[in-house]
Amino acid sequence: MVDSAIGKLVDYAVRNGLIDSCDRIWAINSILEVMKLDSCTVPAETDGDIDLAAVLDELCDDAYARGVLAENSVVYRDLFDTALMGRLTPPPHEVRAKFGALLEQDARAATDWYYKLSQDTNYIRRDRIAKDMQWKAATPYGELDITINLSKPEKDPKAIAAAKNLPASNFPRCLLCKENEGYAGRVNHPARQNHRVVPVTINESPWYLQYSPYVYYNEHCIVFNAEHTPMKIDRACFRKLLDFVTQFPHYFVGSNADLPIVGGSILAHDHFQGGHYTFAMERAPVEKPVTFKGYEDVAAGIVKWPMSVLRLRSEDSERLVDLADRILMKWRGYSDESAFIFAETEGEPHNTITPIARKRDGKFELDLVLRNNITSEEHPLGVYHPHAELHHIKKENIGLIEVMGLAVLPARLKEELALVAEKLAAGTDLRADERTAKHADWAETFAKQYDINAENAFSIVQKEVGLVFAKVLEHAGVYKRTPEGTTAFLRFTASV
Repeated sequence: MVDSAIGKLVDYAVRNGLIDSCDRIWAINSILEVMKLDSCTVPAETDGDIDLAAVLDELCDDAYARGVLAENSVVYRDLFDTALMGRLTPPPHEVRAKFGALLEQDARAATDWYYKLSQDTNYIRRDRIAKDMQWKAATPYGELDITINLSKPEKDPKAIAAAKNLPASNFPRCLLCKENEGYAGRVNHPARQNHRVVPVTINESPWYLQYSPYVYYNEHCIVFNAEHTPMKIDRACFRKLLDFVTQFPHYFVGSNADLPIVGGSILAHDHFQGGHYTFAMERAPVEKPVTFKGYEDVAAGIVKWPMSVLRLRSEDSERLVDLADRILMKWRGYSDESAFIFAETEGEPHNTITPIARKRDGKFELDLVLRNNITSEEHPLGVYHPHAELHHIKKENIGLIEVMGLAVLPARLKEELALVAEKLAAGTDLRADERTAKHADWAETFAKQYDINAENAFSIVQKEVGLVFAKVLEHAGVYKRTPEGTTAFLRFTASV
């Protein structure tokens, strides 16, 4: 049986262009080495479809049964099956040469090929992505995207215990560093033998492009600095974003903010996120045009969005860089006590920007989302952060992806929301089960608005989750969507 699985894995690699057909025997021997087998009966070439996930599961099962795989858990299996795929992944020089040759002809062709490669090598695990829960929810701001991402495996207790005994490691320094390419991994760092990055030049500096292994949206890519250097929102950042969409006009690209609470999860390594996807924020219109003195040639305005967004449009990217830098510099030092906006308290800075760039209808477009990370006794996790009454759905930071209208919700909600729907349909007590008790106040409030039954319960819960996410974004907006909030927002734009 294991001989057949080895043959199928190698044939999968040939079919998908990872190796050449003349590499078949070499590849079988390479897999034998990882499996710690001395020999096998070389199988005939496979007929019919090949289910990669099933083949890798079979090989992991065999390795565990023979004691080659230390633990039969997701962390150890991922380390092992990535080692198998690493033997079949083209070397970096081949990937870069192919990507570069395609890029000279057409950027879309280059990214299409590279994205498929990242899936074919199982760096992006198609079988897990398919299990993610995704839906759209109608809100006053258009249809928001909701996802419960299940593709990122949770650590198992034995892996956590083993990680405690590992010596401190500074290689790779973080999950984004170029040194991850080909890294074997360990129980506290994912294996990356099947990971390939491609170089790109951004604003005359060396960067790399890769895809996120967890794919929150179509062609979810990461663009990262060749050097492990902290994130910083500045004039150079705006120029880099616009330079990227000049080279890859079919992609958007944006940066998380550079301060805690309102920033992303990795602030130590300068990076952007992009992809081939249209978010709800991009579809949102400008509802209040604004003219900036000296930049009358740049179309600008406040976007109809729960967060505080200024949109700039021009055919001239340098004009956008100039104006964006001017807005940023003003915002960094801007305070308005009446709107509870403070540039700093006790020397700690609070104001920054989440920028997003794209090309649309032949023009450059730059969305600047004003952020502030101040805390208070009432809101210790952040005044402009999801408030406590929403934490049963979303407690984590609101980063770039959420800002644009895609909720990335914790995996626990898959079970919890299903149970909420089930109990609402049956009329049973939500508070009697710890998995649903945290949702009881919310669910009991909206349940009064519907005639809930077994057929419609879950769709109603999904709709209401979308409305919670809209409220999450409203909490994160520094200027509220009220007449007073609009007046305060315009005070800032006038000050620029």
